[in-house]
Amino acid sequence: MIKTLKAFDLEGKNILIRVDFNVPMDNEKVTNNFRIKAAIPTILTCLDAGASVILMSHLGRPNGVKDEKLSLIPVGEELASLMEIPIKFSEDPISTDAIDTSLSLKPGEVHLLENLRFNDGEKLNDQFFASQLARHGQLFINDAFGTAHRNHASNVGVVKSFKHFGIGWLMDKELNFLQRFMINPKPPLTLILGGAKIDTKLGLIDQFLSKADYILVGGGMAFTFLKAKGKEVGASLVDEEMLSIAKSIMNKARIQNVRLILPEDVICGGSIDDQKPKGPFDINSVPKNLMGLDIGPKTLARYNGILGESKTVVWNGPMGVFEKKGYEVGTREMGIHLVSCIANGTKVIVGGGRYSFCT
Repeated sequence: MIKTLKAFDLEGKNILIRVDFNVPMDNEKVTNNFRIKAAIPTILTCLDAGASVILMSHLGRPNGVKDEKLSLIPVGEELASLMEIPIKFSEDPISTDAIDTSLSLKPGEVHLLENLRFNDGEKLNDQFFASQLARHGQLFINDAFGTAHRNHASNVGVVKSFKHFGIGWLMDKELNFLQRFMINPKPPLTLILGGAKIDTKLGLIDQFLSKADYILVGGGMAFTFLKAKGKEVGASLVDEEMLSIAKSIMNKARIQNVRLILPEDVICGGSIDDQKPKGPFDINSVPKNLMGLDIGPKTLARYNGILGESKTVVWNGPMGVFEKKGYEVGTREMGIHLVSCIANGTKVIVGGGRYSFCT
Protein backbone atom coordinates (compact mmCIF):
# COMPACT_ATOMS: atom_id res chain seq x y z
CA MET A 1 0.00 0.00 0.00
CA ILE A 2 1.28 3.48 -0.89
CA LYS A 3 2.01 5.55 2.21
CA THR A 4 0.96 9.19 2.54
CA LEU A 5 2.47 11.86 4.76
CA LYS A 6 0.27 10.66 7.63
CA ALA A 7 2.40 7.51 7.92
CA PHE A 8 5.61 9.30 8.88
CA ASP A 9 7.09 11.16 11.82
CA LEU A 10 8.18 14.34 10.04
CA GLU A 11 9.54 16.34 12.94
CA GLY A 12 13.20 17.27 12.56
CA LYS A 13 13.48 15.49 9.21
CA ASN A 14 14.80 16.76 5.88
CA ILE A 15 12.05 15.88 3.41
CA LEU A 16 13.03 15.54 -0.26
CA ILE A 17 9.93 16.19 -2.37
CA ARG A 18 9.57 15.64 -6.10
CA VAL A 19 7.13 18.33 -7.20
CA ASP A 20 5.82 19.23 -10.64
CA PHE A 21 6.86 22.81 -11.31
CA ASN A 22 6.79 22.36 -15.09
CA VAL A 23 4.73 25.53 -15.46
CA PRO A 24 4.02 27.83 -18.43
CA MET A 25 6.65 30.57 -18.78
CA ASP A 26 6.95 33.74 -20.84
CA ASN A 27 10.12 35.83 -20.86
CA GLU A 28 11.35 33.89 -17.81
CA LYS A 29 8.20 34.71 -15.85
CA VAL A 30 5.58 32.27 -14.57
CA THR A 31 2.33 32.85 -16.46
CA ASN A 32 0.25 30.23 -14.63
CA ASN A 33 1.07 29.26 -11.02
CA PHE A 34 -1.57 26.54 -10.65
CA ARG A 35 0.95 23.72 -10.24
CA ILE A 36 2.98 25.72 -7.75
CA LYS A 37 -0.11 26.34 -5.64
CA ALA A 38 -1.04 22.66 -5.89
CA ALA A 39 2.23 21.66 -4.18
CA ILE A 40 1.82 24.01 -1.20
CA PRO A 41 -0.42 21.77 0.98
CA THR A 42 2.24 19.03 1.02
CA ILE A 43 5.01 21.55 1.72
CA LEU A 44 3.03 23.15 4.55
CA THR A 45 2.25 19.81 6.16
CA CYS A 46 5.98 19.10 6.38
CA LEU A 47 6.90 22.56 7.64
CA ASP A 48 4.09 22.65 10.20
CA ALA A 49 5.30 19.30 11.55
CA GLY A 50 8.75 20.73 12.20
CA ALA A 51 10.53 19.44 9.09
CA SER A 52 12.65 21.16 6.46
CA VAL A 53 11.86 20.71 2.78
CA ILE A 54 13.99 20.21 -0.31
CA LEU A 55 12.10 20.59 -3.59
CA MET A 56 13.15 19.20 -6.96
CA SER A 57 11.48 19.46 -10.36
CA HIS A 58 12.09 19.74 -14.07
CA LEU A 59 10.99 22.53 -16.41
CA GLY A 60 10.66 22.12 -20.15
CA ARG A 61 13.06 20.12 -22.31
CA PRO A 62 16.59 21.51 -22.05
CA ASN A 63 18.02 18.12 -23.10
CA GLY A 64 20.82 18.05 -20.56
CA VAL A 65 22.02 21.59 -21.34
CA LYS A 66 21.71 24.57 -19.01
CA ASP A 67 19.23 27.07 -20.42
CA GLU A 68 18.57 30.24 -18.45
CA LYS A 69 15.11 30.50 -20.01
CA LEU A 70 14.21 27.23 -18.28
CA SER A 71 15.70 28.02 -14.89
CA LEU A 72 13.55 27.39 -11.82
CA ILE A 73 14.63 30.69 -10.25
CA PRO A 74 11.37 32.46 -11.29
CA VAL A 75 9.42 29.48 -9.93
CA GLY A 76 11.24 29.81 -6.61
CA GLU A 77 10.41 33.51 -6.53
CA GLU A 78 6.74 32.75 -7.18
CA LEU A 79 6.68 30.10 -4.46
CA ALA A 80 8.36 32.45 -2.00
CA SER A 81 5.74 35.09 -2.77
CA LEU A 82 2.83 32.67 -2.38
CA MET A 83 4.12 31.23 0.90
CA GLU A 84 5.56 34.52 2.17
CA ILE A 85 8.81 32.85 3.24
CA PRO A 86 12.38 32.95 1.84
CA ILE A 87 13.37 30.06 -0.42
CA LYS A 88 16.98 28.89 -0.68
CA PHE A 89 18.16 27.97 -4.17
CA SER A 90 21.01 25.86 -5.58
CA GLU A 91 22.15 25.99 -9.21
CA ASP A 92 23.63 22.47 -9.26
CA PRO A 93 21.35 19.88 -7.59
CA ILE A 94 24.14 17.39 -6.89
CA SER A 95 26.97 19.75 -5.98
CA THR A 96 28.60 19.55 -2.56
CA ASP A 97 27.36 23.08 -1.81
CA ALA A 98 23.77 22.14 -2.66
CA ILE A 99 23.85 19.01 -0.49
CA ASP A 100 25.49 20.92 2.37
CA THR A 101 22.75 23.55 2.11
CA SER A 102 20.10 20.86 2.51
CA LEU A 103 21.89 19.17 5.41
CA SER A 104 22.17 22.49 7.27
CA LEU A 105 18.50 23.45 6.87
CA LYS A 106 16.60 24.35 10.01
CA PRO A 107 13.01 23.22 10.63
CA GLY A 108 10.65 25.38 8.59
CA GLU A 109 13.15 26.18 5.83
CA VAL A 110 12.75 25.38 2.12
CA HIS A 111 15.46 24.64 -0.44
CA LEU A 112 14.71 24.52 -4.18
CA LEU A 113 17.07 22.72 -6.57
CA GLU A 114 17.69 23.92 -10.12
CA ASN A 115 15.99 22.29 -13.12
CA LEU A 116 16.86 18.59 -12.95
CA ARG A 117 16.88 18.24 -16.73
CA PHE A 118 19.94 20.45 -17.02
CA ASN A 119 21.68 17.15 -16.23
CA ASP A 120 21.40 14.13 -18.57
CA GLY A 121 21.31 11.90 -15.51
CA GLU A 122 17.70 12.85 -14.79
CA LYS A 123 16.09 11.45 -17.94
CA LEU A 124 18.57 8.57 -18.16
CA ASN A 125 17.74 7.58 -14.58
CA ASP A 126 21.48 7.53 -13.91
CA GLN A 127 22.03 5.84 -10.57
CA PHE A 128 24.88 8.12 -9.50
CA PHE A 129 22.77 11.20 -10.21
CA ALA A 130 19.85 9.62 -8.33
CA SER A 131 21.98 8.66 -5.35
CA GLN A 132 23.35 12.19 -5.08
CA LEU A 133 19.84 13.64 -5.17
CA ALA A 134 18.88 11.26 -2.39
CA ARG A 135 21.57 12.73 -0.14
CA HIS A 136 19.41 15.84 0.27
CA GLY A 137 16.80 14.14 2.46
CA GLN A 138 15.97 11.46 5.01
CA LEU A 139 12.49 10.83 3.62
CA PHE A 140 11.37 10.94 -0.02
CA ILE A 141 7.90 12.14 -1.00
CA ASN A 142 6.67 12.04 -4.59
CA ASP A 143 4.01 14.66 -5.24
CA ALA A 144 4.53 15.02 -9.01
CA PHE A 145 1.55 13.18 -10.46
CA GLY A 146 2.19 14.49 -13.98
CA THR A 147 5.64 12.87 -14.18
CA ALA A 148 5.11 9.79 -12.01
CA HIS A 149 4.96 7.54 -15.08
CA ARG A 150 8.45 8.48 -16.25
CA ASN A 151 11.45 6.29 -15.47
CA HIS A 152 13.59 9.21 -14.32
CA ALA A 153 16.13 9.61 -11.54
CA SER A 154 14.05 11.98 -9.42
CA ASN A 155 10.99 9.76 -9.11
CA VAL A 156 12.31 6.21 -9.68
CA GLY A 157 16.06 6.15 -9.15
CA VAL A 158 16.06 7.98 -5.82
CA VAL A 159 13.71 5.46 -4.20
CA LYS A 160 16.49 2.86 -4.04
CA SER A 161 18.37 5.09 -1.60
CA PHE A 162 15.50 5.57 0.86
CA LYS A 163 14.21 3.29 3.57
CA HIS A 164 11.14 5.51 3.96
CA PHE A 165 9.20 7.00 1.05
CA GLY A 166 5.63 7.91 0.14
CA ILE A 167 3.37 10.35 -1.69
CA GLY A 168 2.13 13.87 -1.05
CA TRP A 169 -1.40 15.23 -0.88
CA LEU A 170 -1.63 16.14 -4.56
CA MET A 171 -0.62 12.64 -5.65
CA ASP A 172 -3.01 11.13 -3.12
CA LYS A 173 -5.87 13.29 -4.37
CA GLU A 174 -5.24 12.44 -8.03
CA LEU A 175 -4.95 8.69 -7.38
CA ASN A 176 -8.15 8.60 -5.35
CA PHE A 177 -10.02 10.60 -7.98
CA LEU A 178 -8.85 8.37 -10.83
CA GLN A 179 -9.60 5.21 -8.88
CA ARG A 180 -13.19 6.35 -8.29
CA PHE A 181 -13.49 7.46 -11.89
CA MET A 182 -12.25 4.19 -13.35
CA ILE A 183 -14.69 2.08 -11.35
CA ASN A 184 -17.77 3.32 -13.19
CA PRO A 185 -17.23 5.96 -15.91
CA LYS A 186 -20.44 7.20 -17.51
CA PRO A 187 -20.74 6.13 -21.17
CA PRO A 188 -20.15 6.98 -23.92
CA LEU A 189 -16.48 7.20 -22.87
CA THR A 190 -14.03 8.78 -25.30
CA LEU A 191 -10.24 8.71 -24.98
CA ILE A 192 -8.32 11.38 -26.90
CA LEU A 193 -4.70 10.47 -27.59
CA GLY A 194 -2.18 12.95 -28.94
CA GLY A 195 1.50 13.74 -28.74
CA ALA A 196 4.41 12.24 -30.59
CA LYS A 197 5.08 8.78 -29.19
CA ILE A 198 2.89 5.71 -28.89
CA ASP A 199 5.20 3.95 -26.43
CA THR A 200 4.49 6.53 -23.71
CA LYS A 201 0.75 5.84 -24.02
CA LEU A 202 0.71 2.02 -24.04
CA GLY A 203 -0.40 1.70 -20.42
CA LEU A 204 -3.19 4.22 -20.99
CA ILE A 205 -4.33 2.45 -24.15
CA ASP A 206 -4.39 -0.94 -22.44
CA GLN A 207 -6.40 0.52 -19.57
CA PHE A 208 -9.05 1.97 -21.87
CA LEU A 209 -9.41 -0.71 -24.54
CA SER A 210 -11.82 -2.51 -22.25
CA LYS A 211 -13.71 0.65 -21.25
CA ALA A 212 -13.75 3.21 -24.06
CA ASP A 213 -16.37 3.58 -26.76
CA TYR A 214 -14.12 5.80 -28.89
CA ILE A 215 -10.39 6.46 -29.12
CA LEU A 216 -9.56 9.60 -31.12
CA VAL A 217 -5.93 9.79 -32.24
CA GLY A 218 -4.04 12.96 -33.17
CA GLY A 219 -0.57 14.43 -32.92
CA GLY A 220 2.56 12.78 -34.30
CA MET A 221 1.53 9.32 -33.16
CA ALA A 222 -1.40 9.34 -35.58
CA PHE A 223 0.99 8.90 -38.51
CA THR A 224 2.45 5.70 -37.07
CA PHE A 225 -1.10 4.30 -36.90
CA LEU A 226 -1.83 5.57 -40.42
CA LYS A 227 1.39 4.06 -41.80
CA ALA A 228 0.48 0.78 -40.09
CA LYS A 229 -2.77 0.87 -42.07
CA GLY A 230 -0.82 1.24 -45.28
CA LYS A 231 -1.35 4.97 -45.78
CA GLU A 232 1.30 7.21 -47.35
CA VAL A 233 1.99 10.00 -44.88
CA GLY A 234 4.64 12.03 -46.68
CA ALA A 235 7.49 13.18 -44.44
CA SER A 236 5.34 12.94 -41.29
CA LEU A 237 6.71 11.56 -38.05
CA VAL A 238 6.55 7.76 -38.00
CA ASP A 239 7.99 5.49 -35.30
CA GLU A 240 9.02 2.52 -37.43
CA GLU A 241 9.70 0.38 -34.35
CA MET A 242 6.10 0.82 -33.19
CA LEU A 243 4.32 -0.13 -36.44
CA SER A 244 3.61 -3.69 -35.29
CA ILE A 245 2.39 -2.38 -31.92
CA ALA A 246 0.10 0.07 -33.69
CA LYS A 247 -1.38 -2.77 -35.77
CA SER A 248 -1.88 -4.82 -32.62
CA ILE A 249 -3.66 -1.95 -30.89
CA MET A 250 -6.01 -1.46 -33.84
CA ASN A 251 -6.79 -5.19 -33.90
CA LYS A 252 -7.51 -5.22 -30.18
CA ALA A 253 -9.77 -2.21 -30.60
CA ARG A 254 -11.79 -4.05 -33.27
CA ILE A 255 -12.10 -7.14 -31.08
CA GLN A 256 -13.22 -5.02 -28.10
CA ASN A 257 -15.67 -3.11 -30.34
CA VAL A 258 -13.87 0.17 -29.64
CA ARG A 259 -13.93 2.68 -32.48
CA LEU A 260 -10.32 3.86 -32.92
CA ILE A 261 -10.52 6.85 -35.24
CA LEU A 262 -7.62 8.44 -37.13
CA PRO A 263 -7.34 11.84 -38.87
CA GLU A 264 -9.04 12.27 -42.23
CA ASP A 265 -7.10 15.42 -43.13
CA VAL A 266 -4.09 17.31 -41.83
CA ILE A 267 -2.36 20.67 -41.87
CA CYS A 268 1.24 20.32 -43.07
CA GLY A 269 4.58 22.07 -43.07
CA GLY A 270 7.99 21.46 -44.56
CA SER A 271 9.34 21.09 -41.03
CA ILE A 272 8.31 21.79 -37.45
CA ASP A 273 9.70 25.30 -37.88
CA ASP A 274 7.80 26.02 -41.10
CA GLN A 275 5.92 29.26 -40.37
CA LYS A 276 3.58 28.90 -43.34
CA PRO A 277 1.03 26.10 -42.72
CA LYS A 278 -0.06 24.29 -45.87
CA GLY A 279 -3.28 22.47 -46.59
CA PRO A 280 -5.50 20.99 -45.42
CA PHE A 281 -4.60 17.79 -47.24
CA ASP A 282 -6.68 14.65 -47.34
CA ILE A 283 -4.81 11.92 -45.49
CA ASN A 284 -4.47 10.02 -48.79
CA SER A 285 -2.86 13.03 -50.49
CA VAL A 286 -0.13 14.24 -48.14
CA PRO A 287 2.76 15.53 -50.30
CA LYS A 288 5.96 13.51 -49.96
CA ASN A 289 7.99 16.56 -48.94
CA LEU A 290 5.57 17.72 -46.21
CA MET A 291 4.84 16.52 -42.70
CA GLY A 292 1.52 16.60 -40.88
CA LEU A 293 1.66 19.03 -37.96
CA ASP A 294 -2.01 19.43 -36.97
CA ILE A 295 -5.35 17.79 -37.58
CA GLY A 296 -7.40 19.33 -40.38
CA PRO A 297 -10.88 20.89 -40.27
CA LYS A 298 -12.75 17.72 -41.34
CA THR A 299 -11.04 15.73 -38.61
CA LEU A 300 -11.69 18.43 -36.03
CA ALA A 301 -15.38 18.54 -36.93
CA ARG A 302 -15.69 14.76 -36.70
CA TYR A 303 -13.83 14.56 -33.40
CA ASN A 304 -15.86 17.40 -31.88
CA GLY A 305 -19.06 15.70 -33.01
CA ILE A 306 -18.08 12.55 -31.11
CA LEU A 307 -17.07 14.58 -28.06
CA GLY A 308 -20.43 16.32 -28.10
CA GLU A 309 -22.14 12.94 -27.69
CA SER A 310 -19.74 11.67 -25.01
CA LYS A 311 -20.51 11.72 -21.29
CA THR A 312 -16.94 11.05 -20.17
CA VAL A 313 -13.78 12.30 -21.91
CA VAL A 314 -10.14 11.60 -21.08
CA TRP A 315 -7.62 13.67 -23.03
CA ASN A 316 -3.88 13.04 -23.07
CA GLY A 317 -1.64 14.83 -25.55
CA PRO A 318 -2.09 17.63 -28.15
CA MET A 319 -3.51 17.22 -31.63
CA GLY A 320 -0.54 18.90 -33.28
CA VAL A 321 2.58 20.95 -32.71
CA PHE A 322 0.51 23.46 -30.74
CA GLU A 323 3.59 25.37 -29.55
CA LYS A 324 4.07 26.66 -33.11
CA LYS A 325 1.82 29.35 -34.56
CA GLY A 326 -0.40 27.95 -37.27
CA TYR A 327 -0.42 24.40 -35.91
CA GLU A 328 -2.31 25.06 -32.66
CA VAL A 329 -5.79 25.23 -34.15
CA GLY A 330 -6.84 21.60 -33.66
CA THR A 331 -5.76 21.47 -30.02
CA ARG A 332 -7.19 24.92 -29.22
CA GLU A 333 -10.54 24.39 -30.90
CA MET A 334 -10.98 20.96 -29.35
CA GLY A 335 -10.29 22.48 -25.93
CA ILE A 336 -12.83 25.24 -26.53
CA HIS A 337 -15.41 22.66 -27.62
CA LEU A 338 -14.80 20.59 -24.49
CA VAL A 339 -15.66 23.63 -22.36
CA SER A 340 -19.14 23.62 -23.89
CA CYS A 341 -19.34 19.86 -23.31
CA ILE A 342 -18.56 20.40 -19.63
CA ALA A 343 -21.37 22.95 -19.45
CA ASN A 344 -23.69 20.21 -20.73
CA GLY A 345 -22.64 17.78 -18.01
CA THR A 346 -19.75 15.89 -19.61
CA LYS A 347 -17.01 14.76 -17.22
CA VAL A 348 -13.64 15.78 -18.66
CA ILE A 349 -10.16 14.79 -17.51
CA VAL A 350 -7.20 16.42 -19.24
CA GLY A 351 -3.56 15.62 -18.53
CA GLY A 352 -0.10 15.78 -20.03
CA GLY A 353 2.78 18.21 -20.47
CA ARG A 354 2.47 21.46 -18.54
CA TYR A 355 -1.32 21.48 -18.36
CA SER A 356 -3.76 19.22 -16.53
CA PHE A 357 -7.19 19.53 -14.99
CA CYS A 358 -10.21 17.50 -14.00
CA THR A 359 -13.78 18.76 -14.02
